[in-house]
Amino acid sequence: MSIRCEFDRGIIEGGEILTEYIYSPKPALIKQVKQETSDIKSFELELKDKKEKLNFIPGQYLEVSVLGAGEFPVSPFSPPAKGRIEICVKKMGKVTTALHRLEVGETVWVRGPYGNGFPVKEWEGKKLILIGGGIGLPPLRSLLYYTMDKRKCKELILIYGARSRKDLIREKELLGLRDKGVKVHLSIDREEEGWREFVGFVPTNLLQISPPSGNSIAVTCGPPIMIKFVIKNLLELGFKPDQIFMTLEMKMKCGLGKCGRCNVGSVYVCRDGPVFSYERLKQLPPEY
Repeated sequence: MSIRCEFDRGIIEGGEILTEYIYSPKPALIKQVKQETSDIKSFELELKDKKEKLNFIPGQYLEVSVLGAGEFPVSPFSPPAKGRIEICVKKMGKVTTALHRLEVGETVWVRGPYGNGFPVKEWEGKKLILIGGGIGLPPLRSLLYYTMDKRKCKELILIYGARSRKDLIREKELLGLRDKGVKVHLSIDREEEGWREFVGFVPTNLLQISPPSGNSIAVTCGPPIMIKFVIKNLLELGFKPDQIFMTLEMKMKCGLGKCGRCNVGSVYVCRDGPVFSYERLKQLPPEY
């Protein structure tokens, strides 16, 4: 008689593990570390098991843990790729500080992916406007390169800014995307010597650029105050709530909808998000 049991590590039937659940952390080797800004580093990770791969949709997230410190949710910085993934992490608390201390050759643990991700198939043939600030770049960069690779969007516009030039992530790389047909608009909050791009806040730059709303989708990620005014300005430009998408990640913790930190009414951001349209967001209680 065959016995079938389900555990967090997988489904066992007749003594054989048939599948691995996404709840099981997988060891990953740090292959490269890059100092992006004074308090932000990017890490290229490679799963130790060469047969494993992380199949994710841009907008989904991973739970990354450092032994002895804990774990935290993070959006991939890179598009889906077999066996390897990039994350971009700001040093903010105990776990991220511990990660920043690690070097090439050391091990972290990764589980996931979790969440809904961006509905990229529904956006085929549309203009895609990506609007980000500071550490809000990673999910947008993942989506940008995924879209470029699939060649499914009619036009790509990136509007990205930070407090100062030294706080911009991958400035040179992003400007180089202009040669590949991406309309890139960078900004810093205050004027600096040698800066030839826009000076001012991201929502203001958005109004100056005034991307057309027809057949367009806008995606924004960044500080909550930036998102608030980006949405306001997009509505002024004629975008409808179902054309505006964002990621809500600040309160997520477990990734399973169990700890209760990220619930808003009956919705768990970690499970039902982190991607929401503004139309959906307006239906939630005012916690966000």
